[in-house]
Amino acid sequence: MKVGIMGGTFDPLHIGHMMAAEAARETYGLQEVWFMPSHIPPHKHEAGVSGADRLAMVQEAIHNHEAFRTLDWEVVRGGVSYTYETIRRLQEAYPHFDLYFIIGADMVQYLPKWNEIEELVQRLTFIGVGRPGTPIDLDALPTYIAEKVLLADMPLVDISSTMLRERAATGKSIRYMVPEAVFDYVQRSGLYGIQPRSSD
Repeated sequence: MKVGIMGGTFDPLHIGHMMAAEAARETYGLQEVWFMPSHIPPHKHEAGVSGADRLAMVQEAIHNHEAFRTLDWEVVRGGVSYTYETIRRLQEAYPHFDLYFIIGADMVQYLPKWNEIEELVQRLTFIGVGRPGTPIDLDALPTYIAEKVLLADMPLVDISSTMLRERAATGKSIRYMVPEAVFDYVQRSGLYGIQPRSSD
């Protein structure tokens, strides 16, 4: 089975994440896409909300999609989330699956700095999805990495989790920039400085 892994902090999950996953799935015939929230990614500070909240937002957002699943391994494990460690475990558990790791254009150019990238490109293929203002330049990558990166097109949506957190913190709406289920969860839970919605 061809499975895409959509890793990230998802702090919060937004429509750009969903569009990237769907573009990769459709372009390369992935039978499933597994959304895998990280606990603490190596290149970022700790997330703004808990792993449990981020996992719950993903679960609520994707539950109606027939090919989308959640993978809670990194949140459950805790600590810094290194992709190569998780991929090793996945291939031990699912040795016959063909794995693809879905990343944004900014992370494509960062691939040479990933931990154990030499091992990763032997274990899986990356699918790079374009983002506004961040062109993907495969020629700038070492050949052994570039030849394991596929590209997928999607409508360019200039939304980031950082921008959404900043909007929420200043009282601006994030509705329609995140899936409706995520917006409802944020309101119910009072995340990102948003006042919890009354149950009345």
